[in-house]
Amino acid sequence: MDETLALIVLVVVAIAAVILVPRFFITRAFSKVVQTFRENNAIDERNAKTIDELGLAPPTFTQRLTTFRDYKPQALNLLRRADIVQMTEDGKLYLSEEKLASSGLRNR
Repeated sequence: MDETLALIVLVVVAIAAVILVPRFFITRAFSKVVQTFRENNAIDERNAKTIDELGLAPPTFTQRLTTFRDYKPQALNLLRRADIVQMTEDGKLYLSEEKLASSGLRNR
């Protein structure tokens, strides 16, 4: 009985880790992505930058094999879906400070 309970607890902890650990890293990546836009002054359509200029391009296959996982591309995609990061007609990105302020995300 004790072994069964230990196994159940272990499975529950593993499931929680699979769900909570990526969420923690993505949340941390949100502030890094916002900081990157601010450091590059890409906070309006006039000063929009490409994803490569911002250094937020997804890693290549070989980079993924040799480095730790980077959650910034995922955070960028989530910010784009929330319309906090917007795209110009020519494919450049910029941060909408107004949308960020009204989004409820922590504004760092």
